[in-house]
Amino acid sequence: MWTDKQRGIRVSQEELLCKNSCGYYGNPAWQGFCSKCWRERARPAGALRKDMRPSNDGTPPTFSKFEEKKNMEKGRRINTMRRLFWGSPSPPKQESPESNMNVLKAYQSLEPGDFTGFLKILRSPSSQRLQSRCTAFLNTIEAYHHLPVQKQSDLVQDFYQSFAEYFHNFSEAQVAQTMEHVEKLIMTRLHKWVFCHDSCDDEQKDLALQRRIRSLNWVTPQMLSVPFPDKKLEVTGDPFLPAITAIIEMDAKRAPQDKLACVSKCSQHVFEALSTSNTEPANADDFLSGLVYVVLKANPPRLHSNMQYVIRFGLPHSLMAGESGYYFTNLSCAVAFIEKLDGPALNLSPEEFEGYMLRQRAPPGGFKRLQVASETQHLLEELKSRQEKLDQGMDALNMQLQKWVQAVHTQLDEATAQFAVVQKELMAHSEQASSSSSDDLVSQEEDVDGQRVLVLTDQHAGPKDTDC
Repeated sequence: MWTDKQRGIRVSQEELLCKNSCGYYGNPAWQGFCSKCWRERARPAGALRKDMRPSNDGTPPTFSKFEEKKNMEKGRRINTMRRLFWGSPSPPKQESPESNMNVLKAYQSLEPGDFTGFLKILRSPSSQRLQSRCTAFLNTIEAYHHLPVQKQSDLVQDFYQSFAEYFHNFSEAQVAQTMEHVEKLIMTRLHKWVFCHDSCDDEQKDLALQRRIRSLNWVTPQMLSVPFPDKKLEVTGDPFLPAITAIIEMDAKRAPQDKLACVSKCSQHVFEALSTSNTEPANADDFLSGLVYVVLKANPPRLHSNMQYVIRFGLPHSLMAGESGYYFTNLSCAVAFIEKLDGPALNLSPEEFEGYMLRQRAPPGGFKRLQVASETQHLLEELKSRQEKLDQGMDALNMQLQKWVQAVHTQLDEATAQFAVVQKELMAHSEQASSSSSDDLVSQEEDVDGQRVLVLTDQHAGPKDTDC
């Protein structure tokens, strides 16, 4: 087992937290801040940009008239959307306290992950107001899907915040559970409109990241200081294979929480693989190194787009704290490490690193991996030949079975024809017998005392006995 700990990735727990020291997890996509602090820093800049107007002292205006008109039109559209999202300024209809209490109790009784039960409650007449808000929001976002993806992200986050105010009497855990259902409902519908949006360069970054990971497929677990059971490799295979499968499944999910669940599942499998590969409990450095190895081997499809989708449209509490936030922050650090990976990070000289990148060098364990690959290829060819023989045997058996069925049908037809002939002969014999019995009886008429009497005589009978 690899025991050298001089190389690898070293990230302290403090480096994972927000740079604003708020206690939440930061993210490289937000320049080290959490989502809350990042939005607070970004929105004042947008507000200042809105307040900039041309001055009356003769100085040139900051924006041209075209830009002012464009911004005014955009602001008018945003105000229209806000009225659709949250309704008109007119006072809303007063609902009875009893109906509100019944609705809240129904939402409180939901089990974690019971999305079907949430939909049943939302479609009930007592939840018509909440359902109308969700429907209006979805229809409006779909109608204005051409807006920049960052603007759509702000609108979705504002909707989360306003919708959560309806459950202000709930505990924090109950509010989080209910909002997870809301997020799944909203984002499953909006996925096709906002994922990998045309207004951003997510697709180009996906291709660049995939090419980068593909160029680093020579990196071994030993280079990353990942505890790896080399001696058991031929018996058990790659212990990180379940983690690789889980991270690949992330692209098939639509809701951000489902994508986060795949990240959490992958991270848990990484810890399980590290526990089987090392006698000591896995630490944070081992976990991050193992996660980097998993990403390099999996090369997940559209990884950048999936991570940006979670960042833009996921619930803030899922990313800022908790198990899912910790795992997602480590995944972001792993991707950032891969993008900036160089020779010193792997304890290699620049010449060695360049030789590996140009395929002029092979890793130390390359010959062993080639040998294992050759043996595996030989085994696959042998299995393929067995499969071909099995297919040939199945075809031969199928032909024999068809011939047997055809022979049975032929014999059955012959037996049916013979039975019909015998039946005809029996019917002919019975008819002949009945006609012969009727012919044996001859009718004669005799005069008895002046009256005509019909007498039946048998032709085959002997002569009459007469009295002599």
